[in-house]
Amino acid sequence: MSEQHLPLTDFIEYPQDEMIKRAEENYQQVKRRHSIRKFSDRAVPQEIIEQCILAAGTAPNGANHQPWHFVAINNPSVKSQIREQAEAIEQAFYGGRGGEEWLDNLKPLGTNANKPYLEHAPWLIAVFTKKRSEDNGEQKQNYYVHESVGIATGFLLQALHNAGLGTLTHTPKPMSFLSKVCGRDNDNERPYMLIVAGYPAEDATVPAHALEKKSLEEICDFL
Repeated sequence: MSEQHLPLTDFIEYPQDEMIKRAEENYQQVKRRHSIRKFSDRAVPQEIIEQCILAAGTAPNGANHQPWHFVAINNPSVKSQIREQAEAIEQAFYGGRGGEEWLDNLKPLGTNANKPYLEHAPWLIAVFTKKRSEDNGEQKQNYYVHESVGIATGFLLQALHNAGLGTLTHTPKPMSFLSKVCGRDNDNERPYMLIVAGYPAEDATVPAHALEKKSLEEICDFL
């Protein structure tokens, strides 16, 4: 493919006072995103999920190979399979496989092996990494796969929150069962994360520990 560049026509420059305002407003909005574990079973239109996944697909990535695949799951039977297999893995994790330190660190969050939200929430979105991509029938190596998919997952979480949905990231170890359940059982793709999305249940809560965020001074240096 020969190099070709097009004019940048959709960048919008704002006055600095508006830039500050927009940055502050974005921070105020994004800090309202919480990982919740109680979801309503209220339906969420597929169109909303589609637009959020399209937003995720705009994420920067290595060589623009876009090394990700998303499986959006609304089928109750498939969600039930995922819950059953995820809970079996989690039982072993909370039974000791996770290690004493990790399990102690999870105690303030109140998590356990029971994952009813995997069935209650209207949507589960399985995110997969891809080692290779196909271009006009030719297999090409992907680059910075985990970095690229991590950024895309962040975009997806932000899009879902911006649309007005609650979210939770779920990463059972191992996650190989997702490959089979989602029909992506091949040597090119690996499950990266499972995102739970939907409306919060009326009795949804947020662990107080999860609201303790580090200060700017703790997470950033200006040189």
